[in-house]
Amino acid sequence: MIAVIDYGMGNLYSVSQALERMGYPCQITSDPDEVRHSSGLILPGVGAFGDAMKELKKRGLVDVIQETVLRDGKPLLGICLGMQLMFTSSEEHGFHQGLNLLAGHVVRFEGDFNIPHMGWNGLRFHGPHPLFKGVDEGYVYFVHSYYVLPDNREDVLAVTDYYQEVTAIVGRNHLFGMQFHPEKSGETGLKLLNRFASFCQQGRNRL
Repeated sequence: MIAVIDYGMGNLYSVSQALERMGYPCQITSDPDEVRHSSGLILPGVGAFGDAMKELKKRGLVDVIQETVLRDGKPLLGICLGMQLMFTSSEEHGFHQGLNLLAGHVVRFEGDFNIPHMGWNGLRFHGPHPLFKGVDEGYVYFVHSYYVLPDNREDVLAVTDYYQEVTAIVGRNHLFGMQFHPEKSGETGLKLLNRFASFCQQGRNRL
């Protein structure tokens, strides 16, 4: 059972419905015990970084996510804001500490162009990866005003372009993040979500 983490901010139902249509059992939950006993975690998110961290702490989910992912090795996928929360910190409306599962900082787009970045953009994969098996570099759907600057370049699995290079997919071992919404991104997004769900179902060494 994949746990879709509910902290009051995120596209919970669109993610869970996409998983169920693909045949993967999932549960929307804020129960720490259900998170611990899941086969994998999905951390969706829409909204502000600081508010999201406050809600995760209020529900007792920060420690359980870190414990389940870092100690127990459960696969995790962060989506949109959920990907940003995986990192060390964010400058959104002040300075906020994140989950620190991956090293890096979240910053705002700056420039004479439309913010937020909203719409369909093409992915560029940084070489082969098991997550990309059977997936083409298609177009996916973004909605965000902030983006991640990972400390470790090797954590960047794919990028897109929006007046600059933007981190689109991150990954390290059993940790993954997608800045776009895979459940709203047509065939490419659903294939990537399917690959992650398969990872959860089969075990992290068999992606």
